[in-house]
Amino acid sequence: MHEETLTDRLSLRRPTDADLAAVHAIHADPRVWLHYPTLRHTDTAPTERMFARWKAAWAEIGLGSWIVRLRESDEIIGAGGCTLLPAEPGARVWNLGYRISADHHGHGYATELALAAVAAARLLSPQSPVIAYLVEHNRASAAVAEKAGLRLVHRAPDAGNPDPEVMRLVYADRELTGAQLATTLR
Repeated sequence: MHEETLTDRLSLRRPTDADLAAVHAIHADPRVWLHYPTLRHTDTAPTERMFARWKAAWAEIGLGSWIVRLRESDEIIGAGGCTLLPAEPGARVWNLGYRISADHHGHGYATELALAAVAAARLLSPQSPVIAYLVEHNRASAAVAEKAGLRLVHRAPDAGNPDPEVMRLVYADRELTGAQLATTLR
């Protein structure tokens, strides 16, 4: 994949060490974790591990999460993209993820990012389904998945969630096999 992918308003780039502080600030902001507050990054260690996974995905597969910048200002406003989840052949799925700064919610940036990410994943490995894994009460995230062409294929209690009432939703661009669903729910 290219070093930079451009959409109408966004510049999507591979992560670099120079992006870590800005991305950590977004992931540390409780406003972006309203739907799953226990996942908020309270120190840099989880952000550093996340960056290591992203860099490994880019090195191994040629696609992973991008750093999301506004084209007009070059400001980092989030991160996201598609990452191929590890699994046995035939069970692999692209995981679509997106996290946009709370100051930039409601402007369609996550949808713009998601559409570019799905297109990139389909070019690189079209045989692998694209999924989005989210909690049911996060309607904004579900709306982004739907606008990116995914539809609800699974709903169940969210195993391991501190709130036993929370439901986990899986959206996908096609029906999933049992093995693909198992990869998604791991």
